[in-house]
Amino acid sequence: MTAALSARIRKQHRGPVGAFVLDLSVDLAPGFTIVFGPSGAGKSTLLDCIAGLERPDAGRIAAGSETLFDSAAAVNLPAQKRRIAYVFQTLALFPHLTVEENTGYGLPGLSTEERRARVAEILESFGVADLQSRKPGEISGGERQRVALARSLVTSPRLLLLDEPFSALDADLKAELFDDLRAWNATRQLPILCVTHSRDEVDALGEHMIVLDHGRIVAEGFPRDVLRAPRRKRLAVAAGFENLLQATVLDLRESDGVMRVALKDCSVELEVPLAHALPGQSIQLAIRAGDILLATEQPGGLSARNVLPGKIAALDETGAVVRVVVDCGVRFLVHITPGAVRKLGLQTGQPVWLVVKTHSCHFVAD
Repeated sequence: MTAALSARIRKQHRGPVGAFVLDLSVDLAPGFTIVFGPSGAGKSTLLDCIAGLERPDAGRIAAGSETLFDSAAAVNLPAQKRRIAYVFQTLALFPHLTVEENTGYGLPGLSTEERRARVAEILESFGVADLQSRKPGEISGGERQRVALARSLVTSPRLLLLDEPFSALDADLKAELFDDLRAWNATRQLPILCVTHSRDEVDALGEHMIVLDHGRIVAEGFPRDVLRAPRRKRLAVAAGFENLLQATVLDLRESDGVMRVALKDCSVELEVPLAHALPGQSIQLAIRAGDILLATEQPGGLSARNVLPGKIAALDETGAVVRVVVDCGVRFLVHITPGAVRKLGLQTGQPVWLVVKTHSCHFVAD
């Protein structure tokens, strides 16, 4: 039976974005676990400790019944003996070797026939069998990602670590690759840890998530539940909540389950979910740009309680999304489609109204 992963790690770390102590305890079942969090949270350090590339100061790491590291028992299995596959952001394919030679590089102890059979099988699983005679420079970025995965998995590891290897791929290519990886793992049931900053990857994988900040787990669970209402500012930024606003509580309306707040340095007031707060208290709100509606005429008859007049300050089309900056006394970022821009005839300086649902406003702490 394929073993799950258990890790109890304490590690003092000093990196380019500052020092922190990685201090966590986690038990992971087979399947995908997303490791999410802002830069410098400890994501790569966690993977490096599990892989044996960094030594924890204290703790224990086990794959099933086998101990990989135990500070109390003086056990520290070398990285090359841990049977862990690790795919980095830089794929590190050998440019002078073919796809077949790259994939079979980690199988020196097998006969030629057995190595070729293993390589052919894994390349077929990831849809690149027809590229076996080509070199990395002769194939696309998505195909190189598939070859890097095949090279890591052909050795029959018991655990797969992914440190943002798919960041250069678009959402469709990622989704296809994840489908292939999920199909490959259906019968093998490896624990797969995937570090990412990308909501596309989170949504495509969507099984289990741990969120790190300053070396500690601050949230864990089903990804959509974890990211729907982030409780910390750094997590809100990482999760794609583009509007972070300072506000002051005006009054609580307990019978309605809401309270009114005034945004800092402007006259804008919002109705937001009721929380443990007092009038006069300063709070922070996070609102996702995609959760704000935009109208060219003042809307009425809505269940949404926040309708804000403003003017378009900027329009910026990026792929399938148009970033609209609207000045309502404070600036809001709104995401809409290019088709909506054309249909509404939006242009800079145009008066518009923003519609913000009460429960699209989330409280976050520093």
